[in-house]
Amino acid sequence: MEIMNQVELARAFRTAELPISDYISQIESCFSSREPSVLAFVSEENRFGRLHTEAEALQSHFPDPKNRPPLFGMLVGVKDIIHVDGFTTQAGSRLPAKELQGAEAECATKLKKAGALILGKTITTEFAFFSPGVTRNPHNPEHTPGGSSSGSAAAVGAGLCPLTLGTQTIGSIIRPAAFCGAVALKPTYDRISRDGVIPLSPSLDHIGFFTPDIATAKLAAPSLCKRWNDSIPLNRKPTLGIPEGPYLDFASDYTLACFRSICGSLAEAGYELQRVPVMDDYPQIRARHDIIMAAEVARVHKVWFEKYADLYSSKLTDFIRQGQSITDAQLQNAFTAREDFRAEIRRAMIDNNIDLWIAPSTVDVAPKGLDTTGYPALNLPWTQAGLPVVNLPAGKNQDGLPYGLQVIGNWYKDESLLIWAEDLEKVLADR
Repeated sequence: MEIMNQVELARAFRTAELPISDYISQIESCFSSREPSVLAFVSEENRFGRLHTEAEALQSHFPDPKNRPPLFGMLVGVKDIIHVDGFTTQAGSRLPAKELQGAEAECATKLKKAGALILGKTITTEFAFFSPGVTRNPHNPEHTPGGSSSGSAAAVGAGLCPLTLGTQTIGSIIRPAAFCGAVALKPTYDRISRDGVIPLSPSLDHIGFFTPDIATAKLAAPSLCKRWNDSIPLNRKPTLGIPEGPYLDFASDYTLACFRSICGSLAEAGYELQRVPVMDDYPQIRARHDIIMAAEVARVHKVWFEKYADLYSSKLTDFIRQGQSITDAQLQNAFTAREDFRAEIRRAMIDNNIDLWIAPSTVDVAPKGLDTTGYPALNLPWTQAGLPVVNLPAGKNQDGLPYGLQVIGNWYKDESLLIWAEDLEKVLADR
Protein backbone atom coordinates (compact mmCIF):
# COMPACT_ATOMS: atom_id res chain seq x y z
CA MET A 1 0.00 0.00 0.00
CA GLU A 2 1.41 3.38 -1.04
CA ILE A 3 0.27 6.41 0.93
CA MET A 4 -0.14 9.16 -1.65
CA ASN A 5 -3.36 10.96 -0.67
CA GLN A 6 -2.89 11.66 3.02
CA VAL A 7 -4.74 14.98 2.85
CA GLU A 8 -7.85 13.15 1.67
CA LEU A 9 -7.30 10.46 4.29
CA ALA A 10 -7.02 13.10 6.99
CA ARG A 11 -10.26 14.65 5.82
CA ALA A 12 -11.93 11.24 5.82
CA PHE A 13 -10.77 10.60 9.39
CA ARG A 14 -12.03 13.97 10.60
CA THR A 15 -15.42 13.50 8.96
CA ALA A 16 -15.69 9.86 10.10
CA GLU A 17 -16.01 8.63 6.51
CA LEU A 18 -13.17 6.21 7.17
CA PRO A 19 -12.63 4.52 10.54
CA ILE A 20 -9.08 4.92 11.78
CA SER A 21 -9.03 1.27 12.80
CA ASP A 22 -9.48 0.20 9.16
CA TYR A 23 -6.58 2.40 8.11
CA ILE A 24 -4.35 1.06 10.88
CA SER A 25 -5.09 -2.47 9.70
CA GLN A 26 -4.05 -1.49 6.17
CA ILE A 27 -0.82 -0.02 7.47
CA GLU A 28 -0.20 -3.15 9.52
CA SER A 29 -0.42 -5.21 6.33
CA CYS A 30 1.99 -2.85 4.57
CA PHE A 31 4.29 -2.91 7.59
CA SER A 32 4.46 -6.71 7.67
CA SER A 33 5.43 -6.88 4.00
CA ARG A 34 7.83 -3.90 3.75
CA GLU A 35 9.40 -3.26 7.15
CA PRO A 36 11.43 -6.51 7.34
CA SER A 37 13.44 -5.45 4.27
CA VAL A 38 13.63 -1.73 5.08
CA LEU A 39 14.14 -1.82 8.86
CA ALA A 40 13.04 1.78 9.34
CA PHE A 41 11.63 1.40 12.85
CA VAL A 42 12.96 0.49 16.25
CA SER A 43 11.35 -2.86 17.09
CA GLU A 44 8.27 -2.84 19.33
CA GLU A 45 6.10 -5.66 20.62
CA ASN A 46 2.36 -5.38 19.94
CA ARG A 47 2.79 -2.13 18.00
CA PHE A 48 -0.54 -2.38 16.23
CA GLY A 49 -2.45 -3.59 19.25
CA ARG A 50 -1.28 -0.42 20.99
CA LEU A 51 -2.27 1.71 18.02
CA HIS A 52 -5.78 0.27 17.85
CA THR A 53 -6.23 1.02 21.56
CA GLU A 54 -4.90 4.57 21.11
CA ALA A 55 -7.16 5.10 18.08
CA GLU A 56 -10.21 4.09 20.10
CA ALA A 57 -9.20 6.52 22.84
CA LEU A 58 -8.68 9.28 20.28
CA GLN A 59 -12.12 8.77 18.77
CA SER A 60 -13.68 8.75 22.24
CA HIS A 61 -11.93 12.04 23.03
CA PHE A 62 -13.21 13.61 19.80
CA PRO A 63 -16.61 11.99 19.19
CA ASP A 64 -17.87 14.94 17.13
CA PRO A 65 -16.17 15.02 13.72
CA LYS A 66 -16.62 18.80 13.61
CA ASN A 67 -14.23 19.20 16.52
CA ARG A 68 -11.49 16.87 15.35
CA PRO A 69 -8.00 18.39 15.05
CA PRO A 70 -6.14 18.70 11.71
CA LEU A 71 -3.92 15.59 12.01
CA PHE A 72 -6.62 13.38 13.50
CA GLY A 73 -5.57 9.74 12.99
CA MET A 74 -2.33 10.49 11.12
CA LEU A 75 0.40 7.92 11.85
CA VAL A 76 3.79 9.43 12.65
CA GLY A 77 7.31 8.02 12.99
CA VAL A 78 9.70 9.81 15.34
CA LYS A 79 13.49 9.79 15.03
CA ASP A 80 15.00 8.05 18.04
CA ILE A 81 16.78 11.07 19.47
CA ILE A 82 13.40 12.73 20.08
CA HIS A 83 11.79 11.89 23.42
CA VAL A 84 8.23 10.55 23.33
CA ASP A 85 6.34 9.52 26.45
CA GLY A 86 5.96 5.74 26.59
CA PHE A 87 8.96 5.08 24.34
CA THR A 88 12.59 4.47 25.24
CA THR A 89 15.15 6.76 23.60
CA GLN A 90 18.33 4.90 22.60
CA ALA A 91 19.63 7.39 20.02
CA GLY A 92 21.24 4.64 17.95
CA SER A 93 23.89 4.30 20.65
CA ARG A 94 25.26 1.62 22.96
CA LEU A 95 25.00 3.78 26.08
CA PRO A 96 22.73 2.62 28.92
CA ALA A 97 19.22 3.73 28.03
CA LYS A 98 18.62 5.13 31.49
CA GLU A 99 21.26 7.79 30.83
CA LEU A 100 19.43 9.14 27.79
CA GLN A 101 15.80 9.56 28.83
CA GLY A 102 14.06 12.91 29.16
CA ALA A 103 10.77 14.78 29.05
CA GLU A 104 8.65 14.45 25.92
CA ALA A 105 9.75 16.70 23.08
CA GLU A 106 7.58 19.70 22.33
CA CYS A 107 7.30 18.64 18.68
CA ALA A 108 5.94 15.22 19.70
CA THR A 109 3.45 16.80 22.09
CA LYS A 110 2.25 19.17 19.37
CA LEU A 111 1.65 16.28 17.00
CA LYS A 112 -0.37 14.43 19.62
CA LYS A 113 -2.46 17.54 20.34
CA ALA A 114 -3.11 17.80 16.61
CA GLY A 115 -4.55 14.26 16.70
CA ALA A 116 -1.60 12.24 15.40
CA LEU A 117 -0.80 8.73 16.59
CA ILE A 118 2.81 7.65 17.10
CA LEU A 119 3.55 4.65 14.89
CA GLY A 120 6.92 4.25 16.59
CA LYS A 121 10.52 5.37 16.88
CA THR A 122 12.59 5.40 13.70
CA ILE A 123 16.19 4.26 13.40
CA THR A 124 18.94 6.89 13.57
CA THR A 125 22.68 6.82 13.24
CA GLU A 126 24.59 6.93 16.53
CA PHE A 127 23.59 10.19 18.24
CA ALA A 128 22.62 11.56 14.80
CA PHE A 129 26.28 11.49 13.67
CA PHE A 130 27.74 9.30 10.89
CA SER A 131 27.81 5.68 12.16
CA PRO A 132 24.92 3.99 10.30
CA GLY A 133 22.05 2.03 11.78
CA VAL A 134 20.40 -1.01 10.20
CA THR A 135 17.98 0.81 7.88
CA ARG A 136 18.12 0.12 4.16
CA ASN A 137 17.09 2.15 1.15
CA PRO A 138 13.47 1.28 0.26
CA HIS A 139 14.31 1.46 -3.47
CA ASN A 140 17.27 -0.90 -3.24
CA PRO A 141 18.26 -2.59 0.04
CA GLU A 142 21.90 -2.77 -1.05
CA HIS A 143 22.15 1.03 -0.93
CA THR A 144 22.21 3.46 1.98
CA PRO A 145 19.04 5.36 2.92
CA GLY A 146 21.27 8.25 4.02
CA GLY A 147 21.65 9.57 7.53
CA SER A 148 21.21 10.49 10.19
CA SER A 149 17.41 10.48 9.82
CA SER A 150 17.66 7.19 7.95
CA GLY A 151 14.62 5.44 9.40
CA SER A 152 12.38 8.48 9.07
CA ALA A 153 13.21 8.97 5.39
CA ALA A 154 12.97 5.27 4.56
CA ALA A 155 9.63 4.92 6.37
CA VAL A 156 8.02 7.57 4.16
CA GLY A 157 9.85 6.39 1.05
CA ALA A 158 8.53 2.85 1.65
CA GLY A 159 4.96 4.03 2.27
CA LEU A 160 4.97 2.85 5.90
CA CYS A 161 3.55 6.13 7.19
CA PRO A 162 2.78 9.63 5.84
CA LEU A 163 4.75 11.75 8.31
CA THR A 164 8.01 11.31 10.21
CA LEU A 165 10.17 13.62 12.28
CA GLY A 166 13.89 13.99 11.67
CA THR A 167 16.78 16.30 12.47
CA GLN A 168 19.50 17.94 10.40
CA THR A 169 22.88 19.25 11.58
CA ILE A 170 24.60 19.06 8.19
CA GLY A 171 22.35 17.24 5.71
CA SER A 172 20.44 14.67 7.73
CA ILE A 173 16.94 15.51 6.48
CA ILE A 174 17.42 16.63 2.88
CA ARG A 175 20.02 14.00 1.92
CA PRO A 176 18.08 10.90 3.08
CA ALA A 177 14.86 12.37 1.67
CA ALA A 178 16.52 12.59 -1.74
CA PHE A 179 17.98 9.09 -1.45
CA CYS A 180 14.62 7.60 -0.41
CA GLY A 181 12.34 9.58 -2.75
CA ALA A 182 10.51 11.56 -0.06
CA VAL A 183 9.51 15.19 0.30
CA ALA A 184 11.11 16.85 3.32
CA LEU A 185 11.14 20.22 5.02
CA LYS A 186 14.08 21.47 7.04
CA PRO A 187 12.54 24.66 8.40
CA THR A 188 14.25 27.88 9.35
CA TYR A 189 16.53 27.31 12.34
CA ASP A 190 14.50 26.81 15.54
CA ARG A 191 11.16 27.19 13.73
CA ILE A 192 10.32 23.80 15.23
CA SER A 193 11.29 23.60 18.89
CA ARG A 194 14.36 21.57 19.83
CA ASP A 195 13.11 21.04 23.41
CA GLY A 196 13.13 17.37 24.34
CA VAL A 197 15.56 16.35 21.58
CA ILE A 198 19.03 14.96 22.34
CA PRO A 199 21.28 17.57 20.73
CA LEU A 200 24.24 17.00 18.49
CA SER A 201 25.25 20.61 17.90
CA PRO A 202 22.60 22.96 19.33
CA SER A 203 23.61 25.93 17.18
CA LEU A 204 23.21 23.88 13.99
CA ASP A 205 20.50 21.32 14.87
CA HIS A 206 17.20 21.68 13.01
CA ILE A 207 14.01 19.68 13.59
CA GLY A 208 12.12 18.89 10.40
CA PHE A 209 9.90 16.28 8.81
CA PHE A 210 9.30 13.95 5.87
CA THR A 211 6.08 13.43 3.89
CA PRO A 212 5.13 11.76 0.59
CA ASP A 213 4.20 15.10 -1.03
CA ILE A 214 4.02 18.85 -0.48
CA ALA A 215 0.27 18.76 0.21
CA THR A 216 0.90 16.60 3.27
CA ALA A 217 3.78 18.87 4.31
CA LYS A 218 1.43 21.86 4.15
CA LEU A 219 -1.04 19.95 6.30
CA ALA A 220 1.57 19.12 8.96
CA ALA A 221 3.56 22.36 9.10
CA PRO A 222 1.05 24.55 11.01
CA SER A 223 0.94 22.03 13.87
CA LEU A 224 4.73 21.92 14.19
CA CYS A 225 6.17 25.29 13.22
CA LYS A 226 6.08 28.35 15.43
CA ARG A 227 3.79 31.20 14.34
CA TRP A 228 2.75 29.57 11.09
CA ASN A 229 0.75 31.85 8.77
CA ASP A 230 -1.44 30.06 6.23
CA SER A 231 -2.85 33.27 4.74
CA ILE A 232 0.15 34.47 2.72
CA PRO A 233 -1.05 35.43 -0.80
CA LEU A 234 1.30 34.38 -3.60
CA ASN A 235 0.03 34.82 -7.15
CA ARG A 236 3.26 34.78 -9.11
CA LYS A 237 6.06 32.38 -9.92
CA PRO A 238 9.22 32.83 -7.88
CA THR A 239 12.54 33.81 -9.42
CA LEU A 240 14.99 30.95 -8.94
CA GLY A 241 18.67 31.43 -8.20
CA ILE A 242 21.36 28.93 -9.20
CA PRO A 243 24.38 29.16 -6.83
CA GLU A 244 27.24 29.11 -9.31
CA GLY A 245 30.81 28.51 -8.20
CA PRO A 246 32.81 25.93 -6.23
CA TYR A 247 29.70 24.83 -4.33
CA LEU A 248 28.24 23.01 -7.35
CA ASP A 249 31.62 21.47 -8.16
CA PHE A 250 30.91 18.85 -5.47
CA ALA A 251 28.10 17.35 -7.56
CA SER A 252 28.88 14.40 -9.81
CA ASP A 253 28.69 14.73 -13.58
CA TYR A 254 25.48 12.69 -13.53
CA THR A 255 23.91 14.91 -10.87
CA LEU A 256 24.87 18.09 -12.73
CA ALA A 257 23.38 16.70 -15.94
CA CYS A 258 20.13 15.93 -14.11
CA PHE A 259 20.16 19.39 -12.55
CA ARG A 260 20.66 21.09 -15.92
CA SER A 261 17.74 19.07 -17.30
CA ILE A 262 15.57 20.13 -14.35
CA CYS A 263 16.53 23.78 -14.91
CA GLY A 264 15.51 23.43 -18.54
CA SER A 265 12.11 22.03 -17.55
CA LEU A 266 11.57 24.87 -15.10
CA ALA A 267 12.47 27.46 -17.72
CA GLU A 268 10.01 25.85 -20.16
CA ALA A 269 7.36 26.04 -17.44
CA GLY A 270 7.79 29.80 -17.23
CA TYR A 271 10.24 30.17 -14.34
CA GLU A 272 12.95 32.81 -14.45
CA LEU A 273 16.33 31.38 -13.48
CA GLN A 274 19.34 33.47 -12.55
CA ARG A 275 22.88 32.19 -12.17
CA VAL A 276 24.53 33.96 -9.25
CA PRO A 277 28.16 33.43 -8.16
CA VAL A 278 28.19 32.73 -4.40
CA MET A 279 30.18 30.81 -1.81
CA ASP A 280 33.60 31.33 -3.37
CA ASP A 281 34.92 30.61 0.11
CA TYR A 282 33.30 27.18 0.45
CA PRO A 283 36.36 25.63 2.18
CA GLN A 284 36.07 28.27 4.91
CA ILE A 285 32.32 27.65 5.19
CA ARG A 286 32.99 23.95 5.71
CA ALA A 287 35.84 24.59 8.16
CA ARG A 288 33.77 26.78 10.48
CA HIS A 289 30.91 24.28 10.35
CA ASP A 290 33.34 21.64 11.60
CA ILE A 291 34.55 23.98 14.36
CA ILE A 292 31.04 24.77 15.60
CA MET A 293 29.87 21.19 15.36
CA ALA A 294 32.93 19.52 16.92
CA ALA A 295 33.11 22.00 19.80
CA GLU A 296 29.42 21.63 20.61
CA VAL A 297 29.42 17.85 20.24
CA ALA A 298 32.29 17.67 22.76
CA ARG A 299 30.35 19.87 25.18
CA VAL A 300 27.07 17.96 24.76
CA HIS A 301 28.76 14.61 25.35
CA LYS A 302 31.23 15.67 28.04
CA VAL A 303 29.66 13.80 30.95
CA TRP A 304 28.53 10.77 28.97
CA PHE A 305 31.89 10.45 27.21
CA GLU A 306 33.81 10.58 30.50
CA LYS A 307 31.74 7.65 31.77
CA TYR A 308 31.23 5.58 28.64
CA ALA A 309 33.98 6.42 26.13
CA ASP A 310 34.40 2.74 25.29
CA LEU A 311 30.78 2.57 24.11
CA TYR A 312 31.19 5.25 21.46
CA SER A 313 32.07 4.50 17.82
CA SER A 314 35.53 5.42 16.60
CA LYS A 315 34.06 8.09 14.30
CA LEU A 316 32.27 9.90 17.08
CA THR A 317 35.15 9.40 19.51
CA ASP A 318 37.56 11.08 17.10
CA PHE A 319 35.15 13.96 16.55
CA ILE A 320 34.64 14.51 20.27
CA ARG A 321 38.38 14.58 20.85
CA GLN A 322 38.71 17.07 17.99
CA GLY A 323 36.09 19.25 19.64
CA GLN A 324 37.82 19.12 23.00
CA SER A 325 40.77 21.04 21.52
CA ILE A 326 38.66 23.94 20.21
CA THR A 327 38.84 27.09 22.33
CA ASP A 328 35.94 29.36 23.26
CA ALA A 329 37.52 32.11 21.17
CA GLN A 330 37.70 29.88 18.09
CA LEU A 331 34.07 28.91 18.58
CA GLN A 332 32.94 32.52 18.96
CA ASN A 333 34.81 33.52 15.80
CA ALA A 334 33.03 30.73 13.93
CA PHE A 335 29.65 31.93 15.24
CA THR A 336 30.39 35.46 14.04
CA ALA A 337 31.45 34.23 10.60
CA ARG A 338 28.29 32.13 10.41
CA GLU A 339 26.12 35.22 11.00
CA ASP A 340 28.05 37.10 8.32
CA PHE A 341 27.55 34.21 5.90
CA ARG A 342 23.78 34.15 6.49
CA ALA A 343 23.62 37.90 5.83
CA GLU A 344 25.71 37.46 2.67
CA ILE A 345 23.43 34.77 1.24
CA ARG A 346 20.32 36.80 2.05
CA ARG A 347 21.88 39.92 0.53
CA ALA A 348 22.61 37.98 -2.68
CA MET A 349 18.92 37.06 -2.85
CA ILE A 350 17.84 40.68 -2.45
CA ASP A 351 20.42 42.12 -4.85
CA ASN A 352 19.47 39.63 -7.58
CA ASN A 353 15.70 39.62 -6.90
CA ILE A 354 15.84 35.91 -6.09
CA ASP A 355 12.96 34.30 -4.20
CA LEU A 356 14.39 30.78 -3.95
CA TRP A 357 17.71 29.07 -4.53
CA ILE A 358 17.69 25.70 -6.28
CA ALA A 359 20.44 23.07 -6.29
CA PRO A 360 20.85 19.29 -6.38
CA SER A 361 19.92 17.77 -3.03
CA THR A 362 22.89 15.41 -3.01
CA VAL A 363 26.22 15.01 -4.75
CA ASP A 364 24.94 11.77 -6.32
CA VAL A 365 22.29 9.08 -5.85
CA ALA A 366 22.52 6.84 -2.79
CA PRO A 367 25.90 5.06 -2.65
CA LYS A 368 25.97 1.28 -2.66
CA GLY A 369 26.68 -0.29 0.70
CA LEU A 370 25.54 0.39 4.25
CA ASP A 371 28.80 1.52 5.81
CA THR A 372 28.38 5.14 4.72
CA THR A 373 25.44 7.55 4.64
CA GLY A 374 26.62 9.73 1.75
CA TYR A 375 28.35 13.09 1.53
CA PRO A 376 26.37 16.18 2.70
CA ALA A 377 28.48 18.86 0.98
CA LEU A 378 25.53 20.39 -0.90
CA ASN A 379 23.39 20.63 2.25
CA LEU A 380 25.94 22.10 4.64
CA PRO A 381 25.82 25.81 3.67
CA TRP A 382 22.05 26.09 3.92
CA THR A 383 22.05 24.37 7.30
CA GLN A 384 24.77 26.70 8.54
CA ALA A 385 22.78 29.71 7.35
CA GLY A 386 19.66 28.29 9.00
CA LEU A 387 17.52 28.88 5.90
CA PRO A 388 14.43 26.75 5.17
CA VAL A 389 14.95 23.96 2.63
CA VAL A 390 12.62 21.53 0.86
CA ASN A 391 13.60 18.34 -0.94
CA LEU A 392 11.50 17.52 -3.97
CA PRO A 393 11.83 14.11 -5.65
CA ALA A 394 13.05 14.85 -9.17
CA GLY A 395 13.45 11.49 -10.87
CA LYS A 396 15.35 8.21 -10.73
CA ASN A 397 18.47 6.89 -12.38
CA GLN A 398 18.53 3.81 -14.62
CA ASP A 399 18.82 1.59 -11.54
CA GLY A 400 15.70 3.08 -9.94
CA LEU A 401 17.51 5.15 -7.31
CA PRO A 402 15.87 8.54 -6.66
CA TYR A 403 17.52 11.94 -6.80
CA GLY A 404 16.13 15.25 -5.59
CA LEU A 405 15.97 18.99 -6.11
CA GLN A 406 16.87 21.14 -3.13
CA VAL A 407 14.78 24.33 -2.90
CA ILE A 408 15.97 26.98 -0.43
CA GLY A 409 13.89 29.89 0.88
CA ASN A 410 14.75 33.03 2.78
CA TRP A 411 14.91 33.38 6.57
CA TYR A 412 11.52 32.64 8.15
CA LYS A 413 9.87 32.38 4.73
CA ASP A 414 8.91 28.74 5.20
CA GLU A 415 5.28 29.38 4.27
CA SER A 416 6.07 30.86 0.85
CA LEU A 417 8.66 28.12 0.30
CA LEU A 418 6.00 25.41 0.70
CA ILE A 419 3.45 27.28 -1.42
CA TRP A 420 5.90 27.70 -4.28
CA ALA A 421 7.26 24.17 -3.82
CA GLU A 422 3.83 22.75 -4.62
CA ASP A 423 3.97 24.14 -8.16
CA LEU A 424 7.60 23.12 -8.57
CA GLU A 425 6.58 19.62 -7.51
CA LYS A 426 4.04 19.51 -10.37
CA VAL A 427 6.65 20.56 -12.92
CA LEU A 428 9.04 17.85 -11.71
CA ALA A 429 6.29 15.22 -11.77
CA ASP A 430 5.46 16.07 -15.40
CA ARG A 431 9.04 15.71 -16.66
